[in-house]
Amino acid sequence: MSEAAIPALPAAAPRRMGHGAFWLASAAVALLLVLALRGFGNEYAYFAATFVLQYVVLATAWNILGGYAGYVNFGAAAFFAAGAYATVAFGKALGLGLLPCIALAAATGGLMGFATGILTLRLRGAYFAIATLCLSVVLQTIVVNWSYVGGSRGAYVIRPREVPWPFDTYGGYLCAVMVVLAVASVAIARTIERSRLGLGLAALRDDEAAAEAAGVPTLRLKLVATTVSGALMATAGAPLPYLNSYVEPNSAFGLAYAVNAIAMPLIGGTSSWAGPVIGAVLLASLQQAATVTISSAANLLIVGAVLVVFVCAAPHGIVGLFRGRR
Repeated sequence: MSEAAIPALPAAAPRRMGHGAFWLASAAVALLLVLALRGFGNEYAYFAATFVLQYVVLATAWNILGGYAGYVNFGAAAFFAAGAYATVAFGKALGLGLLPCIALAAATGGLMGFATGILTLRLRGAYFAIATLCLSVVLQTIVVNWSYVGGSRGAYVIRPREVPWPFDTYGGYLCAVMVVLAVASVAIARTIERSRLGLGLAALRDDEAAAEAAGVPTLRLKLVATTVSGALMATAGAPLPYLNSYVEPNSAFGLAYAVNAIAMPLIGGTSSWAGPVIGAVLLASLQQAATVTISSAANLLIVGAVLVVFVCAAPHGIVGLFRGRR
């Protein structure tokens, strides 16, 4: 008599880290990064790390609307510059320091994002992208003619003489602030991705008409995405005046910010919170290395070349490439 075959038990699905655990892990990563950078004690290391982290925040913020919801935003430079000039304006008017200015810059970017969502509720595809590009042009024209924030001549921002404890230099303090902002933005993006809001944005991206027919509140989701994305992009630009001690319209509204904000998530992968982080670290590091060894004029050339390679070899980005091999 043959023994009865015992069916094999299905493999246990890998446990996913909860939101609380991820936030705790993010805080631990932020602390380790701050300690590691402080160990270098080098002003250039602080500057380069701040440069890379700034793009981590910007790319992550862009991906909330452009990747999760599928609405391509060509106006990333407008939100980034709005954050920078919010720091200049509020710092000059109220005498505030960096941290309060970052909070006010985030509020300014959120209001801009909400207004953009209201004005472009019915626009889709290329029409929405063109509208966001127009926003950048309009805002730059306003800033150029606004003498209170320096106008076309730009504005100087003097760093405080007193450096907050336990940092030795203001560059180290600024880098630590950017570490916290980068980790917080990634944690926010991951929380959105794994929530009902993320599922709604995915439905919006795949087929907006079908999502509306199924009862998904597409207009409300679009407003939430534009608001959160705008707030985080402005947050990325808020420390810029303190980083360079000077800000002017041509650099704040530079093409590099708009191009990198789109290219970094596309190279890393727009379907996951990790994609923009990978793309930002890769591209920003390459650009910083090119600035030191060759010239900053080669930055956009590097972005274009890497983007072409990944569009051809890995259309879904680095994250999609690894997922496809599983």
